[in-house]
Amino acid sequence: MRILANENFPGDAVMALRQRGHDVAWVRTEAPGSRDREVLARAQAESCILITFDKDFGELVFRFGLPASSGIILFRIATPSPAYVVRMTVAALESRTDWAGHFAVVEEGRIRMTPLPDMKEKGS
Repeated sequence: MRILANENFPGDAVMALRQRGHDVAWVRTEAPGSRDREVLARAQAESCILITFDKDFGELVFRFGLPASSGIILFRIATPSPAYVVRMTVAALESRTDWAGHFAVVEEGRIRMTPLPDMKEKGS
């Protein structure tokens, strides 16, 4: 699976995913300072699942209708330690294969999956 880690995603988690064989691009090193819309457009253009701690991506997709068919995974972890974020990220990403087409919220003990809007229905 191809993954685009948002700029706010911890480097330790990015490295752990790469070590486990995942193809991970990281905004922090490849395009620092990118706006959220640019990050989302890149994920879409490169067919990457976007992983982030930024809730604004939900608004971009559900309120403003920007396309995100590759999937978005929002991590919501209270007071995360770097080691815990690594464990939770790897466990969550390797627990499923149906991320595409969904906005997922990963919290302690659960993953909520919401289908992304069908851009064809919106005339896109």
